Amino acid sequence: MPKAPQPVIGIDVGGTFTDFVLSEGDRLIVVKRPSTPDDPARAVLQGLAALDPMGAARVVHATTVATNGLLQRRGALTAFVTTEGFEDLLALGRGARRQLYALQPEPLPRLVPDGFAFGAPERVGPDGAVVRALTDGDASRVADAVARSGAQAVAVCLLFGYLVPEHEIRLGEAISRSVAAHGHGPRWVSLASDVLPEVREFERASTTVANAYIGPLTATYLQRMAARTAPRPLAIMGSHGGTLAPEEATRLPVATLLSGPAAGVTGALAVARSVGIRRVVTLDIGGTSTDCAASDGELPMVAHAEIDGIPVHRAMVDVHTIGAGGGSLVVLDEGGGLSVGPESAGAVPGPAAYGRGGTAATVTDANVVAGRLPAAVPLAGGLRLDAAAAREALAPVARGLGTSIDAAALAVLAVADVRIERALRAVTIERGRDAADFVLLAYGGAGPLHACAVADGLGMRRILIPPFPGALSAVGLLVGAPAVDIGRSVIGRPAADHARAFEALEDEARARLAASGVARRGTTVRRRADLRYAGQSWELTVPWPRDGDLAAALGREHRRHFGYDRPGAEVEVVTLRVRASGRPAAALPAAPAHASTAVPATVWLGDRSGEPRPAACRHRAELAEGERLEGPAVIVQADATTYVAPGWTASVHARGCLLLDR
Repeated sequence: MPKAPQPVIGIDVGGTFTDFVLSEGDRLIVVKRPSTPDDPARAVLQGLAALDPMGAARVVHATTVATNGLLQRRGALTAFVTTEGFEDLLALGRGARRQLYALQPEPLPRLVPDGFAFGAPERVGPDGAVVRALTDGDASRVADAVARSGAQAVAVCLLFGYLVPEHEIRLGEAISRSVAAHGHGPRWVSLASDVLPEVREFERASTTVANAYIGPLTATYLQRMAARTAPRPLAIMGSHGGTLAPEEATRLPVATLLSGPAAGVTGALAVARSVGIRRVVTLDIGGTSTDCAASDGELPMVAHAEIDGIPVHRAMVDVHTIGAGGGSLVVLDEGGGLSVGPESAGAVPGPAAYGRGGTAATVTDANVVAGRLPAAVPLAGGLRLDAAAAREALAPVARGLGTSIDAAALAVLAVADVRIERALRAVTIERGRDAADFVLLAYGGAGPLHACAVADGLGMRRILIPPFPGALSAVGLLVGAPAVDIGRSVIGRPAADHARAFEALEDEARARLAASGVARRGTTVRRRADLRYAGQSWELTVPWPRDGDLAAALGREHRRHFGYDRPGAEVEVVTLRVRASGRPAAALPAAPAHASTAVPATVWLGDRSGEPRPAACRHRAELAEGERLEGPAVIVQADATTYVAPGWTASVHARGCLLLDR
């Protein structure tokens, strides 16, 4: 008799809710609990105790600790060690000016304060030749200066250190010896040759500094989480859409900065494939933020990104994020202008309708007043909505607009929809994609509420709602495979070196996966490369062609991005990339058995005319496969509510998904 698979729990910590999905054979349980911002682990452990009291399950976790530490500037006091004469690298940045016509432009955001940059007397040339060797004595003097500075973490990034890492390694060892000898100094050391062994000294330095800055904070959280979830095996979702061993995530916390959004896109693509849809635009609206991405069937990846002004160059899912969600606060300025977000009511106190002491109006309150979120139907965890509190919160907004509370609610939703639509335009129209060619895949607690309005604005004709929209990011944790991404810059090296370099990268990637418990037998490896035409400053990441025709490979990608290519132009290989992947923790689970609760047959929706109109209200558990529902209608379930706008029709797919057609 075959052994039953080990149960797996996916845990996604959001700004408002912490989502749990338990997959055990054919059984799927979805649970949402309010997040605990003061200690994110508390909500995680409470949910685990309820779902898996015996500690029998594996745990895959998406964390926002690194992200919040960077955004809120709560990281360690960080020192920066670089080649002597380049101490101002982080302050200078690139030559591109963000404020082109400002006579006194705002300085670049920095994680290293003044006085904490140190120069090492060494120099490596662009060809890898050592121009000035770093002596042991010089390394010790720099290390002692760093230790005396009071820094808690240090980032070491030397000029052309990706070609000759020995100097960085020597400095790292000297800093560790100095700390041991003096009993004080930075106990967290990040080396650029380990974090990002690639070209571009500013981006390499910025990424290494970010890794050091959030390192102690993330390490403390992950070590506590691993200890408190034991004996359950623990994996962490990385920004690249794959899972990492806790040791790997601790060593490279910068690789977890988009942990939650990456899990959502991973889960969304798995759902899309299950119903035979290839091209999707994902829309994840949570309580605090909205994340969106466009996919042609593969996980959309980028090698370069910027998070709150800090360049972070690591392989990550290409997600565009804005501060707009269900908990976003409604603001009416002195001129009567209405805006939504980026500030949020969060989990505490939350929207006024949650009845937890919140008094400021939010998007959720507007949805309650407009009837799209029926107060008679409890949310996840049995939360009862307070419609009277929602109306009271919106009353000042209505007075400021000189209109009724119902009309004010519709105005708030219209503003929120425009903000969300603008975010989707950033990943479609602004990149040369026609949004109408894609299916909108909406999820998150509030995604299905706003999907119709956003799709109308972009001319999209079909919407896909997963069976578990409010917990899809947690589902993405289950279907994400263990993965390691490694890149090495080889610019200027002859083509004969590429095969050997790829083999070395593959060996390293497989070894790192094996160290985290992934069997080599189940490992798959993909090769990619950053290519550009000679004379270009930036490159495109393309699959490495089996036939070796780099010009054709770059030409296809260049045409897709920019509409043209350059036949006959010389192609430069800048960086080689390898991804090694294991098997997912679990297969895409079937739709959960929704507990059907009593719902009103009719709800009254706000209307542009100012008069409420009746609409059908159905529980999702009651909808049979193939059944169709004309808008306006509201479809409720514990983890999310779907609003079917007038002019749209909802039908139930065999896989349990809802398909909305215009």
